[in-house]
Amino acid sequence: MGAILAAVAPVLAQSAGNDMPVSSGAKWADATRLVGSGISVDGVLDEPVWKNAVFITDFTQKDPDEGAPATLRTEVAFAYDNAALYVGARMYAPNPAAIRAHVARRDNAGNSDRIIISIDSYHDKRTAYTFAVTASGVRVDYYHSSDNERRRDYSYNPVWQARTTIDSAGWTAEMRIPFSQLRFNAADIQTWGINVNRFIPGRNEDVYWVYIPKQVTGWSSRFGDLRGISGIAPSRRVEVLPYATTNAAVNPDRDRNDPFDDGRNIETSVGGDFKMGLGPALTLDATVNPDFGQVDADPAVVNLSAFEVFFPERRPFFTEGAQLLEGRGASYYYSRRIGAPPTGSASGDYVKFPGASTIIGAAKVSGRLASGTSIGTLVALTGREYAKTFDIGSGIEGSEQVAPLTGFAIARVQQEFGASASTVGATLTGVRRDMDRLSPLALSLNRTAVAGGIDWNLRFDNGMYEFGGSAGLSRIEGSRGAILAQQTSSRRYFQRPDKDYVQVDPTRTSLSGYQASMSFEKNGGRHWLYSLRASAESPGFEINDAGRLGSADAIFTFGRLRYRETVPNQLFRSYNLEVSAFTGWNFGGVHQFGEVGLKASAELNNFWRTSIDFEYQPEAQSDNLTRGGPLMTRASSWNVSGFLAGNRAANTTWNVSSGYRRDALGGWRYRISAGLGLRPSSRLEFRINPELSRSVNKRQYVATEAIVRPEIYDGRFIFGDISRTEISTRFRLNYSFTPDLSLELYAEPFVSSGQYADFGELWLAQTNDLRFYGTDGTTTPSLNNGEYTVTDNVYPVDGTTNTFTFDDPNFNVLSFRSNAVLRWEWRPGSTLFLVWQQNKSDSGDPNSRVNLGEFFRSVGGPGTNFFAIKVTYWIPVT
Repeated sequence: MGAILAAVAPVLAQSAGNDMPVSSGAKWADATRLVGSGISVDGVLDEPVWKNAVFITDFTQKDPDEGAPATLRTEVAFAYDNAALYVGARMYAPNPAAIRAHVARRDNAGNSDRIIISIDSYHDKRTAYTFAVTASGVRVDYYHSSDNERRRDYSYNPVWQARTTIDSAGWTAEMRIPFSQLRFNAADIQTWGINVNRFIPGRNEDVYWVYIPKQVTGWSSRFGDLRGISGIAPSRRVEVLPYATTNAAVNPDRDRNDPFDDGRNIETSVGGDFKMGLGPALTLDATVNPDFGQVDADPAVVNLSAFEVFFPERRPFFTEGAQLLEGRGASYYYSRRIGAPPTGSASGDYVKFPGASTIIGAAKVSGRLASGTSIGTLVALTGREYAKTFDIGSGIEGSEQVAPLTGFAIARVQQEFGASASTVGATLTGVRRDMDRLSPLALSLNRTAVAGGIDWNLRFDNGMYEFGGSAGLSRIEGSRGAILAQQTSSRRYFQRPDKDYVQVDPTRTSLSGYQASMSFEKNGGRHWLYSLRASAESPGFEINDAGRLGSADAIFTFGRLRYRETVPNQLFRSYNLEVSAFTGWNFGGVHQFGEVGLKASAELNNFWRTSIDFEYQPEAQSDNLTRGGPLMTRASSWNVSGFLAGNRAANTTWNVSSGYRRDALGGWRYRISAGLGLRPSSRLEFRINPELSRSVNKRQYVATEAIVRPEIYDGRFIFGDISRTEISTRFRLNYSFTPDLSLELYAEPFVSSGQYADFGELWLAQTNDLRFYGTDGTTTPSLNNGEYTVTDNVYPVDGTTNTFTFDDPNFNVLSFRSNAVLRWEWRPGSTLFLVWQQNKSDSGDPNSRVNLGEFFRSVGGPGTNFFAIKVTYWIPVT
């Protein structure tokens, strides 16, 4: 890294003088206190206060002509009373018929004209609350947890009001933002940070009151001031949100002998959320028996790797404020662990297995103190789960425990300091499972898990340069069986026979490890930007009880140099050129991965966007291809991909992307995907995203069997040549009757197949040479009842036989998942949901490749229809 810095330092020093300065002079706006009659939030600025208020009007373009004055006049003023902040805005337009006023549900501004108000109520020059409204009255709100305009937390859902009106001069907007929905320090006189942004899609024009050039970092730190607010106090903010839900899982294809499926499976539940302010800065959120039936299901996948697939969080309680529990470095907190599907097993002729662990309750305390200290804590308790079983022969119905009572605790604290808002933080997580010592669950699950660490981000020159890093520890404890499972898992493979720096210890009842990372980045400037990073996770590092870790035993370094141009020319509005390098080793010093990449991206003058990427990966040694066996050579490969998209501000949006990869063994993969968004009317929105991929992998792991052959550590590591095809399409159709009443439809048909050929076994470690079956004294695999049989006349399986079998790995799977939700916010903060979900799965001929016929057939496959009615009622206690 030092050599790279030395090489680029002269260039960087020359470019530093070309940075575009931020306009000098601090801006401020005055808020007018209401006297006498209040404001009726109806989108018409006819109250006396608006006639006397001082409107801000000096807006500057960020796009399309950066730094130029706005082409259309915008006027914004602020007023307040003891309970709320009011915003009045007039957006002039020469042709009111051209104003885009699409109706959509909350937080979906689409390509509508809109006015955006960002408030740094702590005046900490780092965080901000944003409230926006479109010309049709659609409300959008999100939270900035850092000094970055693009880092937005849309899970922030305050209760506030906004109305708009379109008239002959343009359109107007009124907002009422209760102080109870903001966090601010207790003071007689308040000074808040403020910025205002207007987006005019018909002109691709984005204008700001406080204009921040594209080459400059920062967001809240560069706001103007909102002055004149006095005599208000932070609210205690006590809110209760009870809910009731009734659902039915209807299975028309059920087995009528199944005692656990009556075809309707009706369930009713109640629960609720609670929110209370703990002083002016902290908030307590709690939930009892939460229900997330309105949340979209995860997409279908076929995972042939050795590693876990991670999905994003969509459950509202866990998404709101999640950024306060996240730090740099390791992912100590992965909220999907809470309430995850049980991992135990149960057997019987009929089994009713719970789809998730019940969350008995959860609570979190979060906020930011006046000292610049951010705090986030979360505790949760999930219950014991049992699978119901039924034995036909005896007629006995039983149950088997598949998940223990489990407690989770996550805590994070972060302190900001310095003029550039540097940070230092610490995270601690803990998980405790209540299991009987002799329980089968105790043989596979850790009893306790503790992990945590510190992290820092030192910012210089107003955030242009950042030096970050992290360091952390982990420790898990459990039975010998549980810790043995951790040692031999795909995250570390301690049992690998040529792994001489760590070995399996079957007597262990604990495992500990550490991680560290460091980075240095230049994030601003006219042309040149760069980043350098390094990280390491020791072989024993384990955080998957509460967090997320794909693999341990890894050391990585990464470097990237980027040249950008943001000043438009004859061809481009902007463009970027990048070169990057990435390499990795394990703790035994084995080079596992390397990559050199080139990337070019640009925005054309017609606002189309395009990019092209090229990556080359040299040959390296993999410690996971044999799934616990010896090292195996990963063939060199190259990949090229491209992307093209139309104007994001257009009524019809589209994009297309594709990629092609090839390796030295003759394996290949191509992928093509596209997206199309249509607005047939102001209330209807339709999106479709089809994707097709085909691939051939010459070295796909199949199974491990025994062999008497010390040269390969007495392991027969079987691979095959797999030909894969996947077709999927995501459909979304949204119809908004009003901004508070909408119908959303989502559907994803998915088909995937894989056919194997040319089976063989790894001939020598640290190569990728195979001894193909049907040669060298082996028979051609014969298939019978789903198993392949091979006879090896040279190397026996053991002292008694030379014949072995392995399962037929061919597959052909069909899946269809859909979600229809009618959402009505029938009063502020209170919502009614009507839900219909489908989850269908089927299979085709495993020896044939999926096609469009099977793709369409997936829609009619067998499965379950889930219907639910859920109603919530927001009660502001204080």
